[in-house]
Amino acid sequence: MTQPTLRTQRLTLVPLADEHLELETELDSDPEVMRYLTGRALTRAEVERAHHRRRAAAHKVPGLGFWVGFAEDGFVGWWILQPPHGPDQPNITGEADLGYRLLRRRWRCGYASEGAKELIRYGFTDLGLNRIFAQTMAVNTASRATMAAAGLSFVRAFISAGTYDDPAPGAEQGEVEYDITRATWQQRHNATPSPQIPSLTD
Repeated sequence: MTQPTLRTQRLTLVPLADEHLELETELDSDPEVMRYLTGRALTRAEVERAHHRRRAAAHKVPGLGFWVGFAEDGFVGWWILQPPHGPDQPNITGEADLGYRLLRRRWRCGYASEGAKELIRYGFTDLGLNRIFAQTMAVNTASRATMAAAGLSFVRAFISAGTYDDPAPGAEQGEVEYDITRATWQQRHNATPSPQIPSLTD
């Protein structure tokens, strides 16, 4: 299954493509956008490397990957639903990591949670995922609020097992994880259970 284009009331989410590189550069060059990620703006070379990693994510598990979001008046940001990865995310079949990154001028408009809700719906109804989770720095209150608004609940606080040469300010306070299961989502939406995919990594 390839990534489909997804739509909400205000957003069109299209699979990330090479034509979106300049939009990623605009997004990642804002130090405020990157405050809780790298603590600084990314260079053009760093954005290009990140772009290739993001594109590669779409080939790991059919249907998962990055989406670029557009409103009627243009680019908003990107969203991701990808297989678990990294030292703090055990690779469990049927689970996916949710993320988002928006232009600063698009903050506080409800776009982040709107796109996240659509990816959650897609993950459970179209892909048959069992659990969707999201992680952020404990001090990133805005992202935590978005997770809650999208329907995720707090699971744990933890100290990342990853090593960073130049951690972002606030990293010493640890990270948090929020999640939602398919059963919980179906109960809230009175949804008909979708058939579970035996293995999303086959």
